[in-house]
Amino acid sequence: MDIPLCDLRAQYDSIASEIDPLIREVIASTRYIGGPEVSAFEAEFARYSGANHCVGVSSGTSALHLAFIGAGLQPGDEVITVSHTFIATAEPIVTLGARVRFVDIDERTYNMDVSQIEAAITPKTKLLLPVHLYGQPADMDPILEIAAAKGLQVIEDSAQAHGACYKGERVCGGIAPMGTFSFYPGKNLGAYGDAGAITCADGTVAKRMRSLSNHGRADKYLHDEEGFNFRLDALQAAILRVKLRHLPDWTAARRRVAALYDERLAGNEKVTTPYVAPWAEPVFHLYVVRVPDRDRVLAGLREKGIDAGIHYPVPLHLQPAYHYLGYEEGAFPVTERVAKEIVSLPIFPEMTESQVDRVVGTLESLL
Repeated sequence: MDIPLCDLRAQYDSIASEIDPLIREVIASTRYIGGPEVSAFEAEFARYSGANHCVGVSSGTSALHLAFIGAGLQPGDEVITVSHTFIATAEPIVTLGARVRFVDIDERTYNMDVSQIEAAITPKTKLLLPVHLYGQPADMDPILEIAAAKGLQVIEDSAQAHGACYKGERVCGGIAPMGTFSFYPGKNLGAYGDAGAITCADGTVAKRMRSLSNHGRADKYLHDEEGFNFRLDALQAAILRVKLRHLPDWTAARRRVAALYDERLAGNEKVTTPYVAPWAEPVFHLYVVRVPDRDRVLAGLREKGIDAGIHYPVPLHLQPAYHYLGYEEGAFPVTERVAKEIVSLPIFPEMTESQVDRVVGTLESLL
């Protein structure tokens, strides 16, 4: 595509002089698993997020898996989350023998509709799992208030929201007791492979999750409990340390691109641009618009060399994998309507004003 959805090559070119020597250094050190690079990244990302602790792990999915264990999730428990998200949000819940209960999303923010949470709570509900989708923070205060009143745990899924703020405070820092991140390559802070992290307020919980990520080790050949191979490797940690230093500038650049889109599309009544709530400081992992006749528009953009996408076309409650939950079409009308109208337009820190103008011009010609 002439204009990619996310230009990872442009990002690499901008930091190659920092990255290439570092990769050689880590390889030459032969410290490939754990070690000082992982410990340093954990400390630096905890400071960046405003969290007490950070545990580096192998992916955003494994981060959720361990966070659920840290929150005490047991087989038969229920977790309330949204259907409008990637399947990795729900997979670890089921893997641990618990059950997913979905709620609909807010029409404007595309995040959890907090007005639907209480009706979804049952005696088996253990945990609330808001997702900060597209880099837009969910409305956390009412979620935490409901959790406190009902004796529930809260974990934030911040796989797409590195550095996003809710009422001036970074998500997964000091808002909920635990939060999870993905560092998949296309994320705002992305590794050169899979990686993830958990931020945590409680040191005892963080220590257990770190042990579980490394086969439950207390020492090299001493295991307090059975664990997992969910370790963050040293090469990815070193790469993330470099990228973390650039993240504030990249976030500012994403916000500039989003502002250009907002300005160019403001007069077009056929396009619904992203809504930013007054309490939110988003990081625009994705710039998602709603348009009529979405499939034709998407095909037209791609035909013109613009790599647009859909995040996500089939809600989880309608996925074959979750047919057993018994949800039928129409169960979550806002989620289903949004899924048929959304298009993710290209956005990345290196995107130029002329590229934005071309995307907007092509989109408006198709409409």
